[in-house]
Amino acid sequence: MATKNVLGRGLGALIENEGEKETAPARMSTGIEIPVKKIVTNPFQPRTRFNDEALEELADSIKQVGVIQPITVRETEDGNYQLITGERRLRASKLAGVEKIPAYVRSANDNDLLEMALVENIQREDLDAIEIAISFQRLIDECSLTQESLSQRVGKKRATVTNYLRLLKLPAEIQLGIREDKISMGHARAIITIEDPKEQLNLYFKIVKDGLSVRKVEEQVRKLSEKKDELPEAETGEAKLPASYEELKDHLQEFFKTKINFSRNTKGAGKIVISFKSDDELERIIAIFDSLKT
Repeated sequence: MATKNVLGRGLGALIENEGEKETAPARMSTGIEIPVKKIVTNPFQPRTRFNDEALEELADSIKQVGVIQPITVRETEDGNYQLITGERRLRASKLAGVEKIPAYVRSANDNDLLEMALVENIQREDLDAIEIAISFQRLIDECSLTQESLSQRVGKKRATVTNYLRLLKLPAEIQLGIREDKISMGHARAIITIEDPKEQLNLYFKIVKDGLSVRKVEEQVRKLSEKKDELPEAETGEAKLPASYEELKDHLQEFFKTKINFSRNTKGAGKIVISFKSDDELERIIAIFDSLKT
């Protein structure tokens, strides 16, 4: 089978080895490129509306650097593919005029084997940080794991898992830079503390151009943060958030898939602000709250 192994030699090599065993299924999950026109959307997809502006931005990014995180599909009886996860990436690829998209092909009932393969794959030493992050995200999306249960499966602290997953929120150019070893995980962890994607990209290009060390990048990020914090602290008396609050903020942002702002004054009182960019996103957040009631 002609394949484009999206996870380097990791997952592809593991699955090929499994396929040689008589007890293994004929095919589990491999990274290949699939013609966009052969992919149909999942009729049970709960999300039906997408932000047009965000899709255009993603399409522009795909034109420049391609699709970094593959979609997931299952093969249908007529030789086409049905989408499981990644509809936003698929829609943006169509807007970008892309003919093929990287995808994982899997069977409907291979959850246990997929989980074992991904967990074993993560233990490999030759995976880059984005490959690990994608594997973590697949375990969450396709095997219905929480970050807590994921951390137990892979034998890593939850904070470590969170740090890897946050890499997938970086602009595609930076994710590609990590995969091509232009910047390290340390650089990326410093960049991701910056909220503005444009500022993230500016710093990334400066790192690549000037060869900045991780310590130098951390200093620049700290100075940038201090400049932004000076005025609010002087006017409102807001106190810097403890580390436990920052961890909780990261957890909430992962849970709601949107930006969360915390503010806390010197007396301990404060507020949590959940941001949304459109009416559609607000409806999605409300639906999450509604699901917590049941």
